[in-house]
Amino acid sequence: MSLDFSLIQQIDAHLPQTQCGLCGHRDGCLPYAQAISQGEDANKCIPGGQPVADALATLLNRPKIGALNSAWPIQANGRPQRMKAVIREDECIGCTKCISACPVDAIIGSGKQMHTIFSDLCTGCELCIAPCPVDCIDLIPDSMLLNPDQQQREQDDLRGRYYAHIQREEQQRFARRGPIVKAEINTQLFAEFSSHIQSVPQIKLQQIPEEKPTADPQTTIQMARLRTQIKKLEKQLSVREDAKKRMQLEQLTHQMTNIETMS
Repeated sequence: MSLDFSLIQQIDAHLPQTQCGLCGHRDGCLPYAQAISQGEDANKCIPGGQPVADALATLLNRPKIGALNSAWPIQANGRPQRMKAVIREDECIGCTKCISACPVDAIIGSGKQMHTIFSDLCTGCELCIAPCPVDCIDLIPDSMLLNPDQQQREQDDLRGRYYAHIQREEQQRFARRGPIVKAEINTQLFAEFSSHIQSVPQIKLQQIPEEKPTADPQTTIQMARLRTQIKKLEKQLSVREDAKKRMQLEQLTHQMTNIETMS
């Protein structure tokens, strides 16, 4: 199914970019925007509350429906209470699990060292709380009410930070060549979207080259024996030249080359 990137961008522009996954799309606001463009209900953004649900209904020319309930009280602007995560630093054991969980890189620290959260960058997504093995992260209310311009600037900044986070994860995935512990992010969607929309940071996918199949044990043993014989002959010939041994070395080298080509 072809995607309407222009419509997805318009929908994504209304979403708060908390990347919390409360809408059911674990890997951020953009996948939810895509799902909305394809017919999913537009009232599932809990941090955005009724204002975002109504704005999306107007944009899409759909009936206005009630936003999903939030656990936090509603503010004067109609959105749920903004929350910020804080670490009780004297209880932190430096496990780094909260760092990898943060979608906007608002947490700093290193292994076995105290961590801290930049409250100005925290989206209140709550994703850092569950991985913490010592339960030393709290949520506190943020009483600041943003006007529409401030809200838009914050969303644009958070979007950029999330794209940078995804790009770094993609690079680490390429370098690591191992399983990713965190939930998979649909990097293909983000990369395709960023290639069509110039106003968002571009994400480039890493191409992992195909590895040659591992040789069977018998071939591995044979190659090891050949290498040993070749090194032994090379050492002997470095001391004194011998035509018979030189011919034997050439034959073994040719045999090794053939095996490497076939494996």
